[in-house]
Amino acid sequence: MNKRKLGSSDLYVSELSLGCMSLGKDKAKAKSIIDHALEAGINYLDTADLYDFGTNEEIVGEAIQGRREDLIIGTKAGNKFRQGEKDWSWDPSKAHIKTAVKESLKRLKTDYIDLYQLHGGTIDDPIDETIEAFEELKQEGLIREYGISSIRPNVIREYVKKSSIVSVMMQYNALDRRPEEEILDLLKDNQISILARGPLAKGMLTSNGYQVAQNKAKDGFLDYSYEEILAITEKWQSFESDARPASALALQYILHNQTVASAVFGASSLEQLNDNLSYLDADPLPKHLSDAIQSLTKAITYDKHR
Repeated sequence: MNKRKLGSSDLYVSELSLGCMSLGKDKAKAKSIIDHALEAGINYLDTADLYDFGTNEEIVGEAIQGRREDLIIGTKAGNKFRQGEKDWSWDPSKAHIKTAVKESLKRLKTDYIDLYQLHGGTIDDPIDETIEAFEELKQEGLIREYGISSIRPNVIREYVKKSSIVSVMMQYNALDRRPEEEILDLLKDNQISILARGPLAKGMLTSNGYQVAQNKAKDGFLDYSYEEILAITEKWQSFESDARPASALALQYILHNQTVASAVFGASSLEQLNDNLSYLDADPLPKHLSDAIQSLTKAITYDKHR
């Protein structure tokens, strides 16, 4: 699998990466999905301390034993909770981040994190203090690089201006093209990569996307009405071919932009994983099809989450 440089760092992540939130709590099943992903060439695993309140990190930590040096591990912090309790509060303070990283290291059974990310954030946060925490963790060797997970343009701009982040994780897919309007050029100009989460738009850009949309988009999706989503997903399925399955097309669309380092997808089964891995054997995305996708969908902008 091809790898792309993560921002200005010396980390190279696979074009496809596994978002671990959907793995569930069955350790054997989760390990089989991780094993298969790694065998296919995926080298980046993305988790967070909040996923299943620490359990997800523990599952990832067990699964990577014996091959840690070959992998890029990303996790996130900023949500304060007690393991075993289903409640949390937002806390981007330096004190919390420097405590949270130690807990994540224990759960992941490692002595360093490749990419540590702020799991959210608002413009009212103590941003300078948060940045100071991440910079100190880099100096201490507990993390290699840091980034943020956010879709708030104003927050992203502050971190671009003030910090040495190497990545921004944000939702980006053919239905949610908001990053194209405000974020992609800014990050490209500052040598910062996007880790694109939600590349399949909740499953609406897969082979059974029309059926998924009927169940999941009854209230619409972003600026699209229910009727628009049904029309788009029906047309999307007509783009599918033996040489380019629908999921592969969705992944190709966002990865055609080099500012995107990796498409981070979730998988709760080997079937879902293999569907996404069809990207590896798909014919290249021709320009006329990329143009058709842009004509079919909307170049929407962020009207919330400023």
